[in-house]
Amino acid sequence: MTTTTLVLGGTGKTGRHVVSGLRAAGHRVRPASRSGEVRFDWTDESTWDAAVTGADAIYLVFPDDDVTGARPFLRFAVERGVRRLVALSGRGIEEYGLPELLDVEHAVRESGVDWTILRPSWFNQNFDLGQFRDYVLAGDLRVPTGGGREPFIDATDIAAVAVAALTDPRHTGQTYELTGPRSLSFGDAAAEIARASGRKVTFTDITDDEFHKEQEAAGVPESWAKLLAMVFGRIRRGEHEPVSPDVAAVLGRDPMDFTEYATTAWGRSAAW
Repeated sequence: MTTTTLVLGGTGKTGRHVVSGLRAAGHRVRPASRSGEVRFDWTDESTWDAAVTGADAIYLVFPDDDVTGARPFLRFAVERGVRRLVALSGRGIEEYGLPELLDVEHAVRESGVDWTILRPSWFNQNFDLGQFRDYVLAGDLRVPTGGGREPFIDATDIAAVAVAALTDPRHTGQTYELTGPRSLSFGDAAAEIARASGRKVTFTDITDDEFHKEQEAAGVPESWAKLLAMVFGRIRRGEHEPVSPDVAAVLGRDPMDFTEYATTAWGRSAAW
């Protein structure tokens, strides 16, 4: 039987790789986003029907700013025949005081259909496509993490696990913690990028107060700056350091090492 998978955030960091992975495996895919060919907006219910109708499975990427539409949308999707949900969540969300995100996970588990939840660590791509890119381009990674370490994971590995979960019923009912193969400090990450690029990239361990002031000056919303500071505090205390075996268990191979990511994304002709 031919199935169709709706990929929300279909042009995003993980979504675009989920789309390509499903297509490479011969599956029918419907990428959707706020500005894509198939328009989808969590806050605009008029966009839901065209995105969902005819879909059997959904890769769910929830918005950072407002998840109030999650439960209504999940009910809507299940009522229209969706039978599998794979949701992108986050590692350690219980400790961050984010009840709305935990409620989203509960909604997925309580949906009445097959589900898998993915809880990744920080993405490699945060350095070239996300919030750390400007720091790297300026040559100074300024974050209050001390010598704390994080097992950064590549978006392509998250996507590969998502594709497996969307296409293989053995992953039903599983919550996977996804990390890279080793933990690095932000100083290690800066050194890896500097080595790959041939440019000076340093790490400066600033205080929480300095971080808040710099984020405020950059126009970052206070709620987001506070969340980042909370995460950085956990990294600084070593609470994010453990490496999970789940990527290897699902894919039968080790996840991408940060060195390979740095060479690909920040090689001498890649991103400067």
